[in-house]
Amino acid sequence: MTIGTVINLMQGGILRIIMLCAPVLGAALIVGLIVAIFQATTSIQEQTLTFLPKMIMILIMLALLGGWMFSMMRNYTIDLFNMIPSLAR
Repeated sequence: MTIGTVINLMQGGILRIIMLCAPVLGAALIVGLIVAIFQATTSIQEQTLTFLPKMIMILIMLALLGGWMFSMMRNYTIDLFNMIPSLAR
């Protein structure tokens, strides 16, 4: 196993982590921004107000994208296991 192979494996793993986390974190960011704007316009400064909408949005995103996320991780894991014989040489 060369340094280039290790770097490619690390880049692939980091790229997949970003691809899996980005939709969920993006949705939570948008909901948090909307709630923050609502809080600023109405002068309601309750800290727990942002928790429930973000949590609901994260659960909705996981329900919608869970199959896609699982298949991406499964394919990456299968690719890694298929690489093991070639890396052992």
